[in-house]
Amino acid sequence: MTDISDEDAARHRAKMEKRKAVQDAEVAGKTVEKGLLIVHTGAGKGKSTAAFGLALRTLGHGWRVGVVQFIKGAWQSGERDALASFGDRVDWHAMGEGFTWETQDLARDIAAARRAWEKARELMADPTIGLVILDELNIALRYDYLPLEEVIGALAARRSGLHVVVTGRNAKSALVEAADLVTEMSLVKHHFKAGVKAQPGIEF
Repeated sequence: MTDISDEDAARHRAKMEKRKAVQDAEVAGKTVEKGLLIVHTGAGKGKSTAAFGLALRTLGHGWRVGVVQFIKGAWQSGERDALASFGDRVDWHAMGEGFTWETQDLARDIAAARRAWEKARELMADPTIGLVILDELNIALRYDYLPLEEVIGALAARRSGLHVVVTGRNAKSALVEAADLVTEMSLVKHHFKAGVKAQPGIEF
């Protein structure tokens, strides 16, 4: 262990006391409590993963969670299986039919997105749900499967205490503007480039 002089310890303590006073004052100034519209976007990995981390936090506080997957289909995923252990406290709906290059059917993709959006509105109206995750809604909006103005209008009109997380690349600028919190995942390095395939526990 590094030896610390009394002078260094006193200097550090004084510095941390000042920092604590600034932090305490900043926290005390935050008095608004509201449901947040959160957007996870960007080319980097981790957008849905972060959203499901928030699901665990919400469940830990006793609230129910709703999930609608706009693109992913009914294939198994680790997070879905894990959250299933919470029973009816998680209302999960995988309503996509795969990525656009898989379906190759525009009308079918639009119809699937519309069904998913109606389910999303149903979950947002449920007063027992504290968090709704709209997984890969950004992709549905990017390809104009849903009217952007309708989606933003419904998100803005949601009940005051509801948190909503929207994930997916290429978030529309109007959605970013409407959001309370936007995180962009940047791609620095990805194992796919080295030929590593998708693996359980990491990708699904």
